[in-house]
Amino acid sequence: MIDKENNEISIYSQCKLLSINRSSLYYSPLGESQENLSIMSILDKAYFETPFYGVLRLTAMLKSMGFKVNQKRTRRLMKLINWQTIYQEPQTTIGNKEHKKYPYLLRDLKIECSNQVWATDITYIPMKKGFMYLIAIIDLHSRYVVGWSLSNTMSAKWCAQTLEDAIAKFGKPEIFNSDQGSQFTSDVFIKVPTDNDIKISMDGKGRALDNIFIERLWKSVKYEDFYLHVYENGLSLYEDLGKHFRFYNDKRLHQSLDYKTPKEEYNRAA
Repeated sequence: MIDKENNEISIYSQCKLLSINRSSLYYSPLGESQENLSIMSILDKAYFETPFYGVLRLTAMLKSMGFKVNQKRTRRLMKLINWQTIYQEPQTTIGNKEHKKYPYLLRDLKIECSNQVWATDITYIPMKKGFMYLIAIIDLHSRYVVGWSLSNTMSAKWCAQTLEDAIAKFGKPEIFNSDQGSQFTSDVFIKVPTDNDIKISMDGKGRALDNIFIERLWKSVKYEDFYLHVYENGLSLYEDLGKHFRFYNDKRLHQSLDYKTPKEEYNRAA
């Protein structure tokens, strides 16, 4: 645990010793009205049950629950929780036209070893007085989480740093897959895989199920952890996330891996 009153060891040094990102100590959850936070929590859970719902159906669902919402409000809150409908919905997501889009390289690809393909995504984390964002990077063959980080904004720099940290710790993958969000198409982010000679793959808009394995990760993380707790601040969330990902990597048995853990399969297929 970090001791902010320790005069002998700086906060920076304590964070380094504990492998904690210093900035996570100072992250404050983004705020919304209590009603909006309630709606966002409902939408977040609905994502795993009805990912094919678009703005119209979600607005109707919320109205049936007694919320006074319109499509504009629903769309804004969907954007805040990073909802991606599984089919393309006109005018819902607008990418940066100046950013280059890369082709999708995983179609019909046999993924047979560790560090062949990594994939990433960002999800929303509800908290007592707001929310934060979580990015994770997984090895698609083993489901091993090679990197994760928290932030209160979905910035390209934050995403790039998370990838850099994962490469420094585990080496580089042959292919890195993401969606076409502006964070991942920005020059700041693209520089990292480009400088490391990593092939870039991007899912098409409205094809969230292309990233099915990381969507399963989000479902397990949320139903086994986040929905069972109320987090007061970024540090408590960070510490609990660390415990969860250690359990997920080192102890959680996966049927698709013949009941091995991601760590066992990652090391076996390296």
